[in-house]
Amino acid sequence: MRIRFCGVRGSTPAPGAEFVEVGGHTSCVAVLADDDHDRPRLLLDAGTGIRAVTPMWGGEAFVGTILLSHLHWDHVQGLPFFAAGDHPGAGVRLLVPDGGEDAAAVLGRAMSPPHFPIGPEGLRGRWQFDVIDEGEAVLEGFAVTAREVPHKGGRTFGYRVGDGDRSFAYLPDHQPAACGPRRLAARALADGVDVLVHDAQFLASEAAVADAYGHATVEQAVAIAEQAGVGELVLFHHAPTRTDAQLGEIAAALGGAGVRVTLATEGRELVI
Repeated sequence: MRIRFCGVRGSTPAPGAEFVEVGGHTSCVAVLADDDHDRPRLLLDAGTGIRAVTPMWGGEAFVGTILLSHLHWDHVQGLPFFAAGDHPGAGVRLLVPDGGEDAAAVLGRAMSPPHFPIGPEGLRGRWQFDVIDEGEAVLEGFAVTAREVPHKGGRTFGYRVGDGDRSFAYLPDHQPAACGPRRLAARALADGVDVLVHDAQFLASEAAVADAYGHATVEQAVAIAEQAGVGELVLFHHAPTRTDAQLGEIAAALGGAGVRVTLATEGRELVI
């Protein structure tokens, strides 16, 4: 199993020379089976980074599943610009956390006139809009566990994805300071995984802002990874103002952590 980082920013894209090394696109991770031949069939989130999936399919139509963690702009804004999905031959199943509403209708609140020229129904190809609830499912050959995690502004899921004895957890938006059972759910998803991809948008000095918006600090992400006994922590969902140099300094300062810590960067591929 491989994961390829297509978009690694949170909140809004970050263009400019100071962001080229890490990348400026918003959240999207492609999951590839060993026999996928660089054509991922499972995508986690659909930020602007999803555009990088189109060349992986070599100009052909995407056939697979897009699994959204939640419906904030930075996790869906790439959908109408995903050329391999907006294609007459595409076959796409898009899953959103179950909030008790029709999936296409709730997605269309942000993607429809007057906010955007077309709604979800305007995407070409065969699109199926559906919901996913907490529990276990098999998606594109991968074992997926979905759990609701604390994050403000709508129901948000974290995911654990497995292939045989290999697994990773995806927690792009997570508020560890929150109390209640959802906090325990996030920890359970991360427990013992080979790789934890975790929200690291803020620093400890910015904890008040992190709590206000329902996010994690880098230090909280490290603590969770250490407690869960993960093999590698990948810092993800970087602040759009955090430059390449600043992120490099953060990573270097964590060399003494009790877990291997690396940065999610656009185009990076991890073999799990």
